[in-house]
Amino acid sequence: MSKCAKECAEPTELTQDDMRTAITEKFNPVHMEVDDLGTCGTSYQVIIVSDIFEGKKTLEKHKIVNEALAEQISRLHAFSQKSYTPAQWEKKQAQAS
Repeated sequence: MSKCAKECAEPTELTQDDMRTAITEKFNPVHMEVDDLGTCGTSYQVIIVSDIFEGKKTLEKHKIVNEALAEQISRLHAFSQKSYTPAQWEKKQAQAS
């Protein structure tokens, strides 16, 4: 029995690579982070930095991501997202250093 099967009652087949591929295809990100928080493919936290988010408010960006990744999200227990424009990401990185 795999480690994932032991730790999770219902492991999914959604891998980090699956999530990265979907994000890349839909958003052409300049930066992305995909973290499998539960190690079983049931809880993901993503950061997406893309020009697609230019001029959009936070709620609009979340809606765009939720709609674009609806198939993947429907297979998850939990999904958390942060979406930025390249300029917003640069500013955030500068503040962190």
